[in-house]
Amino acid sequence: MKSLKRGLSAAALLVVSSGYALADGELHIFNWGDYTNPKLIEKFEKQFNIKVTLDVYDSNETMLAKVRAGNSGYDIIVPSDYTVKIMADEGLLLKTEPNAMENFKNMDPRFIDVYWDSGRHYSVPWQFGMTSYVVNTDKYKGSMDTLGVLFNPPEELRGRINMLDDLNTVMHSAERYLGFPRCTSDKSQLKAINDLLQKAKPYWRTFSYDTVVKMTSGDVDVSETWDGAAYRIRLQVPAAKFAYTKEVMEGWMDNVAVLKDAKNVDNAKLFQNFMMDPENAALASDFAKYDNGIKGSHNFLPPDFGNAPEINPPAGVTSEFVPPCPPEVVKIYNQIWTALRK
Repeated sequence: MKSLKRGLSAAALLVVSSGYALADGELHIFNWGDYTNPKLIEKFEKQFNIKVTLDVYDSNETMLAKVRAGNSGYDIIVPSDYTVKIMADEGLLLKTEPNAMENFKNMDPRFIDVYWDSGRHYSVPWQFGMTSYVVNTDKYKGSMDTLGVLFNPPEELRGRINMLDDLNTVMHSAERYLGFPRCTSDKSQLKAINDLLQKAKPYWRTFSYDTVVKMTSGDVDVSETWDGAAYRIRLQVPAAKFAYTKEVMEGWMDNVAVLKDAKNVDNAKLFQNFMMDPENAALASDFAKYDNGIKGSHNFLPPDFGNAPEINPPAGVTSEFVPPCPPEVVKIYNQIWTALRK
């Protein structure tokens, strides 16, 4: 049977009968930490007789550096939207044509013609959401409809704020607060951004991605964070509330893509198709606590999470995905960020 399985074409492998397909071998996945449901991996391994190895990273930049170095040994990676664009442009991703796969019919139409992969030739959704901030409302009961809480905070929150240790998020948040276009190259606007950040810096206690621990430990009362993390925080701190701001919200999506030098291409394609099944997408969401881009997945989510305010924004809230900035803007961003993090 093993020789027969190895002889099957990639197209045949993607034909699912009653939820099962013939396959075997290995799959090596490189994903964000604390982001992969063990039950999801167990289900995939059992369904396709594939042994999955999972390694983790803490940022797009960490993952990208390892992949650029070559011979990473990974088949699947899970880059954020702008990183998919960078990797596709650099020839690091394989065109797997998810749009021709069996389960593509389940993809939310909003996420098909996206800037990082228009038509979905390389990637499928993993998780998506918004970035804003969360507040312990036992400590602060004022307005939460503006990014001013981060950049010009009231007295009681000064020194009690955590910012994400993320250049793009912080820079774009400053642009939104000031009403500037994203990736601005205007020198006067860039100076205003730098001035805003330097003025706000004394009000910030920390820069950290570990927002759940920061808030649940009481180390800070406000943290820039993502909607799913805010849900996790609220489970432990009932007074925690995720802010929907009058400024345009930052949208993001992490995506399942296959590396150009992947050794287990057929199995990687199987995994992409597997993740477009609503029940499997729900397994990913129920663990990571973010929404996904697959229609029907909410039918498989626990009601307390599926109906959570953190992943169901109120009417009128607007969000945007931001493409990578031009190199000349990135250079100035890096200079501003380096000075800020001193």
